Amino acid sequence: MEFGVLGPVVAWDREPVDLKGPRHRAVLARLIVARGRVVPANVLVDDLWADPPDGALSALRTFVAALRRAIEPDRAPRTPARLLVTEGPGYALRTENVDALRFEASVKAVELKELLGGLELWRGPAYAEFADEPWALAERSRLTELRLHAVERVAATRLDLGLAAEAVPDLDAHVTEHPWREDAWRLLALALYRSDRQGDALAVLRRARATLVGQLGVDPGPALSRLESDILNQATHLAPAGNVWAETAAAYDRVVGGTRARIESTVGLLRNLAVTGGGGLEAARRHRLAAVRAAEELSDPDLTARIIGGYDVPAIWTRSDDEAQAAAIVAAAERVLPTQDHPSIRARLLATIALESRGSREARPREAALEAEQLARGLDDPALLAFTLNGVFMQTYYRTGLAPERDAIGAELITLSQRHNLFTYEVLGQLIRLQAACARADHTAADEHAAAADALAERHELPLVAVFTRWYGALREDTPEAYRAAAELLDGAGMPGLSDGLLPLALAGYAVRHGEPVPEAEYRPTPGLLLEAQWCLTAHAAKQAGDLELLRRAREALAPAANEHAAGSGLLTLGPVADYLD
Repeated sequence: MEFGVLGPVVAWDREPVDLKGPRHRAVLARLIVARGRVVPANVLVDDLWADPPDGALSALRTFVAALRRAIEPDRAPRTPARLLVTEGPGYALRTENVDALRFEASVKAVELKELLGGLELWRGPAYAEFADEPWALAERSRLTELRLHAVERVAATRLDLGLAAEAVPDLDAHVTEHPWREDAWRLLALALYRSDRQGDALAVLRRARATLVGQLGVDPGPALSRLESDILNQATHLAPAGNVWAETAAAYDRVVGGTRARIESTVGLLRNLAVTGGGGLEAARRHRLAAVRAAEELSDPDLTARIIGGYDVPAIWTRSDDEAQAAAIVAAAERVLPTQDHPSIRARLLATIALESRGSREARPREAALEAEQLARGLDDPALLAFTLNGVFMQTYYRTGLAPERDAIGAELITLSQRHNLFTYEVLGQLIRLQAACARADHTAADEHAAAADALAERHELPLVAVFTRWYGALREDTPEAYRAAAELLDGAGMPGLSDGLLPLALAGYAVRHGEPVPEAEYRPTPGLLLEAQWCLTAHAAKQAGDLELLRRAREALAPAANEHAAGSGLLTLGPVADYLD
């Protein structure tokens, strides 16, 4: 329930409240202005009537009763009101679901989306219906000033994000309507300058001076004068945020000359590049292998070990995007491992072997994962422990029924990450727990983990997370149309290990559970998060074909997951595993 006052009427749930007259709305608006404080009944009477008639207090009680029925229609008779309460000598509205309060919270936000969302709550002047009421004047003025500040906050945020051109139209309209706002003029000139429109920026500053002097009789403040001088001199600190990267890279090139230092410095860049998805992920994979090979060509095993182990990018999917490259990385790690005695370097190499050997049926990757974890637990390095736990997670699908183990890993990753600000691993932990909750068919918990992952992704600009949470949304909706819509997110995501065959598998699972014909295909069970689903499809196909030997093998493989759902991927479902053991 939301009470809107940032518009021409007092509204409830964003629609006009169905009340009998203006005084009903005035009571509601007066209580909203009080912001949760008690308004004495006699004050309300004086605010409602310039000359209160006989029986005004009784009429007020009638208005309050009507309001209560409108805003709490499901409240049982003779039960206490929860929102519009009687307290002492008067009444109070006790709710945070008021547009004005929500707007004020948005103004304090740092995210552009939240700022814009707050401005969208406005549908006209605040308390427009009560513009002449003395009790509304101060609140109207306060909210109006906050709105102007919010418009400028949006513009400043866009400039910080390198979106200067997007800031120009709104700022131009803003200074035209509110020409006394010096900071708005400054932001408009800066946005134009950063949009490569230096002449327009100087023209705006001249217009600002003429407006301020002509209309208000005041000279521009020092901030506007200084900005004009800086624009004329093309001061470097005015450069868009996007130029910071180029300038920093140039400074690095001037200072760092050694080949080894250059190679090693690429690892941090590649880590950041990998989480951007699409071309960034593909480029990171390609350049990573090139960096490893360059280090090996220098015959420097220590450098090679650091390059290999430094690429600690969280990994959630259990099939490699590039098997040839993964095999090359594993081979390089195995070659350099015997030369390294330091526990942290060994742990990173072993974790890399475990991560890059996803989908393997061999014992070596799992052994490497467990050894890496053991080494990391003996060191005071939270980031290293998170990296090794990721390796252990990648090796918890050598058989079915291991969702509880993965859930424990996800829980530890979340706790560890929140304690030490490892936000990418916190996302990983949330996605792992989402998968485990799906295996238990606990969609309440899965919804919470999906929402947490999405919130972290938005805060830290991690676009790949949406691929997994949208696929989880398709699992919840469970229709062919939902799966096809989710599959569109995989186009250009740079994750062929995930996308190859995923949609046909999801559609086949839907067909099996709904008694529809299943497309002919080979669903060969391979170690990974789809293992239970693949075995369930295999069991179904074996039953249809009367292949008793294959059916026996399928049931044997699925037995450890008898109490789970074949949905541990968090992306698609074949329903209860027990259905395929019958």
